[in-house]
Amino acid sequence: MLSITEIKELLATPQKIVITTHHKPDGDAMGSSLGLYAYLIQLGHHVKVITPTDYPQFLHWLPNNSDVIIYADETERAAKFVSEAALIFCLDFNTLSRINELGELVRASEAYKLMIDHHLEPEDFDDYRHWSINACAAAQLVYNFIVNELKDGAMINKDIATCLYTGIMTDSGSFRFESANAAVYRIAADLIDAGAEHWRIHQLVYDNATENRLRFLGHCISNKLEILREYNTAIISVTKQELNEYKIATGDTEGIVNYALSVNGIKLAAFIIERTDKVKLSLRSTGDFPANEICKKYFDGGGHRNAAGGVSSKDLLTTVADFKEILKEYKTQLLQ
Repeated sequence: MLSITEIKELLATPQKIVITTHHKPDGDAMGSSLGLYAYLIQLGHHVKVITPTDYPQFLHWLPNNSDVIIYADETERAAKFVSEAALIFCLDFNTLSRINELGELVRASEAYKLMIDHHLEPEDFDDYRHWSINACAAAQLVYNFIVNELKDGAMINKDIATCLYTGIMTDSGSFRFESANAAVYRIAADLIDAGAEHWRIHQLVYDNATENRLRFLGHCISNKLEILREYNTAIISVTKQELNEYKIATGDTEGIVNYALSVNGIKLAAFIIERTDKVKLSLRSTGDFPANEICKKYFDGGGHRNAAGGVSSKDLLTTVADFKEILKEYKTQLLQ
């Protein structure tokens, strides 16, 4: 592993740098990536942010978003930047399968790979690791990397602050998750002091829904919400046909699972979606219930204890039935 001293030496002169993040990036993925981008360009580096796929329209307002390259849309151009990079920062993921085909290019690259992440069980592909499962967001770790590791907190400007605040806000559930401890609030305050307009960021992320998305949300809650009181569990499942009917775009399903979790007495919520190739599951839980254990054990996934995801190669109805059967194993924990 590279030491932080060696990282500082590498960053002391202009380098060709790639920043990448996981498939279907969320607010933390894009906030941490563009926050680090805004820092590195101040140092004179030649930096490209490359995402494996597209990402929600409600994140396109982020500073420097116009400089992002989507690998799925510009494969050859993205591959060229990866091949020429001296450093590759891997943010908000810790296994190369999370960046799809881009992962093999990163693996084959002779560049130094620097991981900044907060997920369990990192894959051993990196040359430097700033990692903690106790961090509420990768953006928190990017802040710590700049301020505490590189000792360069004076470089945090409004663009950096805006991006990192967005990442922390979204991955902490607007600061309501257990991971949003006192240290996170202190970081948020520092970012506000540096120029992050917290009220505006919240508005742009959460009060920016399309009409289709809002009607789809109403459909999910009115027609698709299933409450299993015998397991303190709520399930919302949707078909490809329903996604098409409401013209659902990337990001439109984000956060819907939290509405199921908000029902009084619910300890586990599942949002199960029929996609083109597979059925995808998004689980949320409260307290010490291990949503990530279910995803890892049964659905080829994982994540955090209270927020996890997985996939199934079976059809939607079978996947929902399998999930309900799995609940029997966890009944005691769910009823505690």
